[in-house]
Amino acid sequence: MEKKGKVFLVGAGPGDIGLLTIKGARCLEKADVVVYDFHLNSQVLNYVRQDAEFIYAGKRGGHHTMGQEEINAVLIDRASGGKTVCRLKGGDPFVFGRGGEEACALAEAGLEFEIVPGVSSAVAAPAYAGIPLTHRKISSSFAVIPGYEDATKQNSAIDWEKLATGVGTLVFLMAVKNMDELAGKLIENGKPPETPVAVVRWGTRPEQRTIISTLGEIAGQMRQNEIRPPAVVVVGEVVRLREKLRWYETKPLFGHRVLVTRQHSAAAAGAAGFESLEDLGAEIMQFPTLEIAPPESFEPLDEALGRIGSYAWIIFTSATGVQFFFERFSHLGMDIRSIKAGICAVGSKTAEALRRFCLNVDLVPEEFRAEGLIKAFCALYPSGLEGRRFLLPRAEEARELFPEKVRRMGGIIDVPSAYRAVKPFAHGKRLKRFLKEGRITVATFTSGATFTNFMEMVGEDATDLLRGVAIAAIGPVTAKKIEQAGLKAEIIPGEATMEALEEAIRLWALGEKRSSELI
Repeated sequence: MEKKGKVFLVGAGPGDIGLLTIKGARCLEKADVVVYDFHLNSQVLNYVRQDAEFIYAGKRGGHHTMGQEEINAVLIDRASGGKTVCRLKGGDPFVFGRGGEEACALAEAGLEFEIVPGVSSAVAAPAYAGIPLTHRKISSSFAVIPGYEDATKQNSAIDWEKLATGVGTLVFLMAVKNMDELAGKLIENGKPPETPVAVVRWGTRPEQRTIISTLGEIAGQMRQNEIRPPAVVVVGEVVRLREKLRWYETKPLFGHRVLVTRQHSAAAAGAAGFESLEDLGAEIMQFPTLEIAPPESFEPLDEALGRIGSYAWIIFTSATGVQFFFERFSHLGMDIRSIKAGICAVGSKTAEALRRFCLNVDLVPEEFRAEGLIKAFCALYPSGLEGRRFLLPRAEEARELFPEKVRRMGGIIDVPSAYRAVKPFAHGKRLKRFLKEGRITVATFTSGATFTNFMEMVGEDATDLLRGVAIAAIGPVTAKKIEQAGLKAEIIPGEATMEALEEAIRLWALGEKRSSELI
């Protein structure tokens, strides 16, 4: 039976990745094809499978890569071919997003579709600026109006008299170019020139900028402040509440965008997300420069697991290593009681991952790297490691410092690969543009591999692009790799953990903010 295709018209929200709905994310995860617009947070596309077809439709300030009829044709073509299609639109698909036109085209073609509403910038941008569209004592109604219509034309579809006098709060979208005419039309039809007006540009994003004026002066203020699209204009007495209710722009890390090159891992849930920085107002931009995959061959690991009872110590260097080790352990049908060895964990997160398997951790080195392991075992066995066997399941390519030291001290060590890091395929065009425009303040690297892959993926101008960014390295080994490329890691935590790196970035950003406030 031939598979039937389906189209999901999904609203991606105004920009803040947290405003994407759960249902919208689920639609993206199962999509075979994604047709997307310009005004989106590119992080939304991280929910899409890498083998899906990505089609850029443009839709930027009147400049469209694809015309509306062409977009309709693509949706019909892919869905007719049995594909699950996600039509991803900024804001809400039915609020000036031409979602209705696309849905009609699909209905006429006899294709199944579903609408997934999104958070419209008409609501979100004012909310992030501290402006409620309604307030019991101030305004009981609001209207959303397209600002691109020529307000001077004779047969306008907008009833300006009723808008000016009959609606509490007016919200204009896409109004930047026509603000003179729009303000004039409202004043001409009875709206007082002293009515408060707010303009919110890039609402819900680190670039958010809000200016406050009056209806009579707003057009001039927008020109003076060089306000360009995208922007939302709010007209009404509720604007006065901003002084009391502004919350987003007062967050301590507002304005910061942190680049994360680490892949999000279920084994270390939350570690790649820097949630505490997001809570303080920073935006996280994920650009994974490595992906974790099983080793090319499990044979060395399987051989080591076959003699699991012979080891004096099993050493885990990461939560990822724990995850892959026990996945293979379980796959082979092994019993946890066969482990008689002492358990060593490099780092608190690794120890936490082991405890989820009901294993007590016997040793955690003070220093979370090879040098720390050496110190810990030298202190434990000052006379040497003669006759002792160690198992170190780790990444396919790793430093040999600790294994070599074990062998020199008379010990026996097996270092089978439990997983490997591979360089993903990713488009760096948007990332490069953000770097060039100074819209990324911190770039984080959690290993030498994440940095090396970043440089290769971004290309020949990667070094120059990073010069204007604060570089954060998880530890001295990663920092040294960065220095070898002619750059410097400005942020290095005292401990090589994600929590310590996150805290170091927070302190750096707060220090930068305090410094700027003193100038």
